[in-house]
Amino acid sequence: MEGINEMVKKIFTVQGMHCASCAKNIENAVSKIKGINSAFVNFAAGKLYVESNVADLEILKIVEKLGYNAIPAGETKKKDKKAGHEHGKIEPDEARSWKTRMIWAWIFTIPAAIIMLSSRIFGLMIFSDIIMTCILLALAFPVIFIFGWKTIKSGARGFTSFYFNMDSLIMLGTVIAFLTGIFSLFFSIQDYSGISAMIMAFFLTGKYVESRARGRAGQEIKKLLEIKAKKAVILKQGKEIEINVDEIVLGDVMIVKPGEKIPTDGLVIKGESSVDESMISGESMPVDKIKGSNVIGATINQDGILYVKATKIGKDTFLSHIIKLVEEAQGSKIPIQKLADKITSIFVPFILVISLLTFLGWLLLSNGISRSLEVAISVLVIACPCALGLATPTALMVGSGMGARRGILIRKGEAIQTMKEVKIIVFDKTGTITKGKPEVREVYSKNEKYLVEIVASLERLSEHPVAKAIVDYSGLNKFKSVKEFKIIRGKGVEGKINGKKIIIGNSILMKEEGIFLKEFEEIIDKFESKAYTTMIVTENKKILGMVGVADTVKDDSFKAVSELRKMKFRVIMITGDNERTARAIADQVGIREVIANVLPEDKAKKIEELQKQGIVAFVGDGINDAPALKQANVGIAIGTGTDIAIESGDIVLATGNLRGVVSAIKLSKATFRKIKQNLFWAFAYNIIAIPVAIAGLLHPVIAEIAMAASSVTVVTNANLLRKTRV
Repeated sequence: MEGINEMVKKIFTVQGMHCASCAKNIENAVSKIKGINSAFVNFAAGKLYVESNVADLEILKIVEKLGYNAIPAGETKKKDKKAGHEHGKIEPDEARSWKTRMIWAWIFTIPAAIIMLSSRIFGLMIFSDIIMTCILLALAFPVIFIFGWKTIKSGARGFTSFYFNMDSLIMLGTVIAFLTGIFSLFFSIQDYSGISAMIMAFFLTGKYVESRARGRAGQEIKKLLEIKAKKAVILKQGKEIEINVDEIVLGDVMIVKPGEKIPTDGLVIKGESSVDESMISGESMPVDKIKGSNVIGATINQDGILYVKATKIGKDTFLSHIIKLVEEAQGSKIPIQKLADKITSIFVPFILVISLLTFLGWLLLSNGISRSLEVAISVLVIACPCALGLATPTALMVGSGMGARRGILIRKGEAIQTMKEVKIIVFDKTGTITKGKPEVREVYSKNEKYLVEIVASLERLSEHPVAKAIVDYSGLNKFKSVKEFKIIRGKGVEGKINGKKIIIGNSILMKEEGIFLKEFEEIIDKFESKAYTTMIVTENKKILGMVGVADTVKDDSFKAVSELRKMKFRVIMITGDNERTARAIADQVGIREVIANVLPEDKAKKIEELQKQGIVAFVGDGINDAPALKQANVGIAIGTGTDIAIESGDIVLATGNLRGVVSAIKLSKATFRKIKQNLFWAFAYNIIAIPVAIAGLLHPVIAEIAMAASSVTVVTNANLLRKTRV
């Protein structure tokens, strides 16, 4: 149960939004609810994102009061007993609905258009004026009040609730045009009833094409949802039983044969195989799996039979985390969007006023009500808040979806904008540039067996990767008893064995303890020149020897660093190692700047110092580097498989592949370019089109075609992002 003051992030699917103004109206109304910390509606995705301690029902009621339907994302049906009605499943294919209405609208509009063209352009008077007007009214009526009824109803609601949207403009334009046909039967006024049908038909066509394009913009996340396995074979009392994936419980042993999808996240308890994880990580090379290996649900087993114990199910699986992450990213606002949001919020009321002033102005200038109405209708139907509202969300949807399919998870949309300003990229060493799996490479001691036994006995009490490497190297099953064990963060460990004080650590720790190293400087220099992390071992302040531990550099580190330097980034490595060891690793990967001897808790301070010189991106393993990731302008967390630290960075890489950093930067820059292009075209369209319409240079039908084209252009341009190579 949620705490009274606990803020929870929630996502709702919203049905019935027709434009960006609809989204803004919902956003404004929900934001006013007491207990809502933040609210954002992504019109392109059809989602409402809130952070609140408010019950779902209260939010749903506000949304429904505005005339829209909403359900918590992921649910298909929810009975609302208090309200006395049911929230049905949100329409999975919005385009299908628009298509049906569009086809029927054109069935009635085409005859109307033929009649108008034959009489007004070619002068063929098949019917008298009165009969022709009646026919046009009869043909236009179903187009506007049946197939366009949802739009008319939505637009009319704006005038009663004072939450105006684009439908308000279309409703006003088409209804006024339709009414001219009725008035023309009694007064000397131009009949625009046929035009009203054409405006609505083009509007419905535009919405159909736009919804198709928006569907394509979100297809990556749909693909992620579709890659999940549907069935699983589990071992029950020695028998193989096939069940639905949803029926798997923790601890079930799944049997996965070659070519089959692994049903859910788990641990291999028997068997060996290679697994294709490309749909999660973007990596084409299969990953070898043996007993004790972690596997990810939805990845494909290739050549051997695996017996996998289910360790995560449902919303806790890696794939579910990715989908949730992408959805949350699509619910984040980018700073550049603020101006578009402000304009969208006042856009429709502004156009209504402008349209009225246009009508009055033309009425005074031309003294002709028909011409004044024609120009005013053009102004109403050409204005397009949708293009402004779609510009950022559609590009972000495509970009974040592309990233998810490549193992690049954009947690915060604002990182996309910040990335273009980044000048300095700082890499943590262990687990980022290196594999994070150190091994003992060399031991120096007059009594190696005794040294290893003492070191392993202390280090087995530490969780540090270097400690694990030493314990593994020792091969011991029995260890000496250790008392007064203490970890000295970033420097080493100490404890007592048989009453003797043992200290294991780096040269800094030795100097602090007053232990002289002069006699062993040559050996230390030799170890450090080989890029070993050198652990000096003392017993009662007497040096017994040292252990050289080395971590292997990742295969792609050199190539990734080289690409970043070509892209004119200043690349720096930060590490707790001493200068000599750090420099040896940096030289292997082509990094010229090194910040060494940095304690884990001081990494964030070093990032802060670098920020005085420029915008900084920090790349770390996402677990030990959380403060530095948070301090950086852009935090890029590198994870591996199911151990990914999802909450650490602004951008999270699902694999340990350093090339992913280059791809993430390229994708971020390409996405932001599309956002800027979309906003430019959206602003340019409205800035140019509205004055042209006011000047009376656009026929209402042409104005409606232009309006529909503007939204389609923005969404189509966002979809072109897929052609970008990252």
